[in-house]
Amino acid sequence: MTFSELIRSEKPVLVDFSAEWCGPCRMLAPVLEDVKRRVGERATIFKLDVDRNPLIASTYNVMAVPTLIIFQDGKPVWRRSGVLSAVELTNTLESFMEPAAV
Repeated sequence: MTFSELIRSEKPVLVDFSAEWCGPCRMLAPVLEDVKRRVGERATIFKLDVDRNPLIASTYNVMAVPTLIIFQDGKPVWRRSGVLSAVELTNTLESFMEPAAV
């Protein structure tokens, strides 16, 4: 699956633009694991190494790592650089999700 296919999802797709050498990126890894547990299948979360994917990083003007971008239907709908808390990130992701069926 290509990057453009992956972000063309109806459910939100959180992309962590990061690099192996980046200290804050390593700090964000357990936060993203926590967020993944909280949102389950309602969103997709994945890490993209900017050094291995410079064209994609350039396409989305990623100048600093970590940069988090939420995509929906192939379009960026939210972005932030730096480390966020699991609660803040979960709340942000949930604002782009369909309400859970009751």
